[in-house]
Amino acid sequence: MRVGAQTDAIVVGSGPNGLTAAIELALSGKRVRVYEANDEIGGGARSTPLTLPGFVHDVCSAVYPLAVASPVFRKLPLGRYGLEFVEPSAALAHPFDDGTAILLKRSLAQTSSQLGSDGEKYQKLMQPVVENWQKLSGDLLGPLRVPHHPFALARFGLSAIRSAEALIRSRFDEDRTRAFWAGLAAHSSLSLDQLGSAAFGLVLGVLGHTAGWPILRGGAQSISDALSSCLRELGGEIITGVRIRSLRDLPPARCLLLDLTPRQVVEIIGEDLPRRFAAKLMNYRYGPGAFKMDWALNGPVPWKARECHEAATVHLGATFQEILDSERAVWGASVNCRPFVLVCQPSLFDSSRAPAGKHTLWAYCHVPNSSSTDVSDGIEDQIERFAPGFRQLVLARHSMSPKQLENHNANLVGGDINGGAQNLRQMFTRPTIRTYATPLKGIYICSSSTPPGGGVHGLCGYHAARLALRKSFS
Repeated sequence: MRVGAQTDAIVVGSGPNGLTAAIELALSGKRVRVYEANDEIGGGARSTPLTLPGFVHDVCSAVYPLAVASPVFRKLPLGRYGLEFVEPSAALAHPFDDGTAILLKRSLAQTSSQLGSDGEKYQKLMQPVVENWQKLSGDLLGPLRVPHHPFALARFGLSAIRSAEALIRSRFDEDRTRAFWAGLAAHSSLSLDQLGSAAFGLVLGVLGHTAGWPILRGGAQSISDALSSCLRELGGEIITGVRIRSLRDLPPARCLLLDLTPRQVVEIIGEDLPRRFAAKLMNYRYGPGAFKMDWALNGPVPWKARECHEAATVHLGATFQEILDSERAVWGASVNCRPFVLVCQPSLFDSSRAPAGKHTLWAYCHVPNSSSTDVSDGIEDQIERFAPGFRQLVLARHSMSPKQLENHNANLVGGDINGGAQNLRQMFTRPTIRTYATPLKGIYICSSSTPPGGGVHGLCGYHAARLALRKSFS
């Protein structure tokens, strides 16, 4: 990048990672400008009335265990800019066909007490992770490096490196517990027989016990608005409605950070990028897509299991085998007839999301990358299965296929909401062994295609910005 007097650093993309990168640079006294292709900031953290006036829907992300636990967000005064986490009494509800449900509670003992003969086994698996989370989080939520707490990390790794299927079969006997834990691991978008998929179940479980799974008062947009307000107060500039197609579209700056996935990085840098590195980026593997739906409802979801009203997040998959088959199918280019469905019911805990007496609902399931299959009936069938009478409450519905998700946000390639497959190969060395760096001086990648990957936590942007400060401003 050329050296200029007007701007020290440029960030392309205003998702949580891009905004966090810009804030970290601005906190170090750098003059920062952010470019966003859309008219609104936020990337995957945006809210809009998708169905009817007065109903506020989260377009992509909706639940924020990693945001509330993020060390970089905790050190920023985001509450001053209107950010408010709302934590239900349970992080998660997992209902079953018999009208009962398991709740993931803050209390490890309360959660274990619901698991029958597996209660002690669950506690034995999760307690060391819960007790060591403060030590583990710094090593897990960042790039591959010499760990600060090697013994705690090694103990975690013995379970985390396994496939979720193998861990579940070896640890638990009751199918209810197996289904509950499979639902946690299925957030990875990995087939549950893939090595490393157990790590996601462990991390999301421990976050439920240590940080909760909150939603945001007013919707996902509030975290983007808070980050942008923080940046502007530090003197940063945000320009929306400008799509950067080439380095030639940018003014001079000391460094450039791209909150983009590898495909967009190659498109923008083009021939300036060494051919070998460009080939590695183009060979980067994206994961399954998402098919996402939103509803405006005439009342709360009539769950058979009343416990489901205690949690914003509900997992729909009645048996371990059902979830296993569903997540395996999408890697084989098909969709299970009973897809595993992730549901969020924010208006139960945030009245600002819908008119009085009305409610919103958000849900998605995994589908093959770039799939054109309409699975809206399958998603609604699963909700109706656990909440008979649900369809009678629907005032309006809105669906987004993988292609529509990508059109909304170019980083969601083929509907992949994690910025690329988070398998063992791409977990810590994403998108390449260089992680945030590129072969070009002063150009960095700060999207969810870098460690620690998908989720609203800002850490990809933070780590990229710290590297840029060391390399471009030292």
